[in-house]
Amino acid sequence: QVQLVESGGGLVQAGGSLRVSCAASGRTFSSYTMGWFRQAPGKEREFVAAISWSGGSTYYADSVKGRFTISRDNAKNTVYLQMNSLKPADTAVYYCAADLTGALRISQYDYNYWGQGTQVTISS
Repeated sequence: QVQLVESGGGLVQAGGSLRVSCAASGRTFSSYTMGWFRQAPGKEREFVAAISWSGGSTYYADSVKGRFTISRDNAKNTVYLQMNSLKPADTAVYYCAADLTGALRISQYDYNYWGQGTQVTISS
């Protein structure tokens, strides 16, 4: 069983920065691919970023490429999403997820465990 707990969401002005974190339980965290997804009101959940078990490979949605950075600290069982140059369109509930296969994938259906989400709101 894997438990994921997000934190760090909040209200930020457009152009600002925010870092959200996801703390994971489980002794094999370092073997999971970790992903960030988001869901805006009235929209489907969408992929944001993913990072391989070692942190050596990352993948981003085109909408956040160059602005967001995903990273992980396996010693702390934590994955981060640094968000810069934020836009009102980034407003959403952000979820972290774990893919136990270790593959770098972007479909939410490939992820086995999910956190409860953290709200990120960007004001214009």
